[in-house]
Amino acid sequence: MTKTKQWILFLASVLLGCAAGEEVEAPEAQRPPNVVLIVADDLGWRDVSFNGGEIATPNIDRIATEGVRLDRFYVAPICSPTRAGLMTGRHPIRYGMMRGVVMGYHDYGLDPEATIVPQVLAEAGYEHRGLVGKWHLGLSRREYHPLERGFTRFVGHLGWGFDYFTHERYGEVDWFHDEESVDEPGYSTDLISEHAVRFVREHAGGEAPFFLFVPYNAPHSPFQAKDEDLPLYAGLEPVAIEAVVGAGVPPEKYEWFGGHAMSRARLEDVEGRLRNRRITGAMVHAMDVGIGRILEALDEAGVADDTLVWFFSDNGGDTGIGDNRPFRGSKGNVFEGGIRVAAAARWPAGGVSGGGAVSAPLNYLDVMPTLMQAAAASDRFDLELDGRDALSALRGGEVAGDRDFYSYCAQLSDEREQLMAMEGDWKLIVIGPEPLDRAALGESQTMLFHLGDDPGEQNDLSAEHPEIAERLTGKALAFRALQPEEHVPIFWEGREEFVAPGRWRVAE
Repeated sequence: MTKTKQWILFLASVLLGCAAGEEVEAPEAQRPPNVVLIVADDLGWRDVSFNGGEIATPNIDRIATEGVRLDRFYVAPICSPTRAGLMTGRHPIRYGMMRGVVMGYHDYGLDPEATIVPQVLAEAGYEHRGLVGKWHLGLSRREYHPLERGFTRFVGHLGWGFDYFTHERYGEVDWFHDEESVDEPGYSTDLISEHAVRFVREHAGGEAPFFLFVPYNAPHSPFQAKDEDLPLYAGLEPVAIEAVVGAGVPPEKYEWFGGHAMSRARLEDVEGRLRNRRITGAMVHAMDVGIGRILEALDEAGVADDTLVWFFSDNGGDTGIGDNRPFRGSKGNVFEGGIRVAAAARWPAGGVSGGGAVSAPLNYLDVMPTLMQAAAASDRFDLELDGRDALSALRGGEVAGDRDFYSYCAQLSDEREQLMAMEGDWKLIVIGPEPLDRAALGESQTMLFHLGDDPGEQNDLSAEHPEIAERLTGKALAFRALQPEEHVPIFWEGREEFVAPGRWRVAE
């Protein structure tokens, strides 16, 4: 029976079931789906048009309109922790990977003993497992390399932000085809899209399903777009300071609200925000075009229905440049604007379709257990996971049981760690000196918000509900205590005398 006939019969059963008032279950997929996991870098909540933004993203929107929109999808406030969490299904703090990002001058990376997504999918029969884009989970040793972690193909860069055209960082090219450092001309966003399309075309017709991880570096700084795209958003306005920091926050507190040491200066630099906001629009456009090419390749190969496409950003938009409205905050902090991101998923044959919205709170730790369930691999591994299988939620079903969610960031300063605990709609944020523990609370600021009534986090209720604040403080400090003695260093550590290795080749 062809897929078309299967879906005709399924739709007929839906109509008959609806007429009879019966519940209809999602269709069972014939085999585990292909998986295309697409992650943007520093994309704001409102930097997609399906969330009402001013940047047109018709191809990203297509994932939402043909699949489902995830209205409460949470990640870590910065890059490396989100990647570590989605790859392992565990809180990255357990691996010392949550304080900050892994820089090229840090001898650190994701624990080689940690089991990650491509390794699990390999055991489930996914013969081809590609990474095309940005890794950022360690590049100082061979054991951190993606080809050592279960991927069979790697095209992209190992480290953090680099020049979109020269692919250089610290004067050395960071662009690889598997283990080979190569000079490949082109705008990095376009190259990522091109190689992702090539991977789909090469492996879509195989007997086994494939896994493709596409972590774009767009629209992360440096703010660089192609000349032909720049006029598209020449009229885009910068994000107002109040939308980032909240109403009534004095300038001396601006440093809380960004992932950059110069966040206060950046917020006050209207001309710089205007320029970079317009460039960001053009950068997002190029990424959206590339995502459209990937979706088209799935269509042309006849595997779109049998492919789970999951899209989200690794954290909120850049300070004062990405648009995270209506939420407060931005990349680098634990307010909603830093950790609640644009997200959507689509898998027609698996019942993830219809264009609806999922309001249940889901998060990046759910990626691993959800893919394990979709791939029928849950029984193959005995893993302790902090995430949960979200397939039922993606299909529009009920989410079983409440759960807490935590976040933490301290990459720039020992004086302003940020810690968050969320229990239902109650959300507590503590900002204070390292390490945040009971002894440090006297020097810290504690804020309590009720997201159901105040998603913009404007009204601190800690004085009105001290018992809730105390309970969540205890939970937050217990989470903070999970950080091991060895962890990602502070952002600047090791930077002053660092000399990049030739062509960023990995040491053995």
